[in-house]
Amino acid sequence: MNTTIPVATGNFCMELDSDGIAHVIFHAENGFPVTDAQGHAALAAVWRTLASDMRVKVILVRSTGKAFCAGGELAMVEDMLSSEAARNRVLLEARELVSGMLDCDKPIVSAINGAAVGAGLAVALLADISIAARSAKLIDGHTRLGVAAGDHSALIWPLLCGMAKSKYYLLLCESVSGEEAERIGLVSRVVDSENLQAEALLVAQKLAAGSRSALAHTKRALNHWLRAAWPAFEASLNAEMMGFAEFDAREGVAALKEKRAPQFNGSNSI
Repeated sequence: MNTTIPVATGNFCMELDSDGIAHVIFHAENGFPVTDAQGHAALAAVWRTLASDMRVKVILVRSTGKAFCAGGELAMVEDMLSSEAARNRVLLEARELVSGMLDCDKPIVSAINGAAVGAGLAVALLADISIAARSAKLIDGHTRLGVAAGDHSALIWPLLCGMAKSKYYLLLCESVSGEEAERIGLVSRVVDSENLQAEALLVAQKLAAGSRSALAHTKRALNHWLRAAWPAFEASLNAEMMGFAEFDAREGVAALKEKRAPQFNGSNSI
């Protein structure tokens, strides 16, 4: 029987199973899990909570809906357009989310079904082992929204799939299928949709049976490659938050709401 781990949000829940696997489960709203302001804050903080819980051996992030996580809800994004306080809050939370996943010595596995966008995409790809359904869609939608690709992409995409592919997908804002993501090295494995949850659980169980210290030290050493890229992450994150105060972001959000192509006519502030 699974044990519930308390979390102060309705966007996701946490359960600990008998193997010591902590399941972080995104809840579906209309089939597509999203994060509101409270959920974004909780998602940023959860990694340090799980890292300090001695019962937890491995963390498995998954979803019960038609998507992995469709990112921040529109109300949170709109708040960032007009509120400097909101932008500063989200910046700190985004930094905490990324650093929390890097610093957590416990292996993290993601099971990516459907769309993974925004903070959901960051969690999916920053996991130590990422398993995607063939039909999954990885979407970094920042430039289409009129802001710099922050969150996580400048930190990890060039290491995973190379600079050429990173620039292609991040600048053009094109989605990456699960199958293509495995081909270019963006995810660890791709499986058929019907096998995704079972395969991800099997990987988590294998990790849970391993040496805690050996896995922790290996992860910590490998993540120094990402820590070396931390200045690029900080630059991208700050550029993203500055972008939310500019015209292009307002036009990007309006276009998203109106389901049309954006018309970016903002002044060149570079």
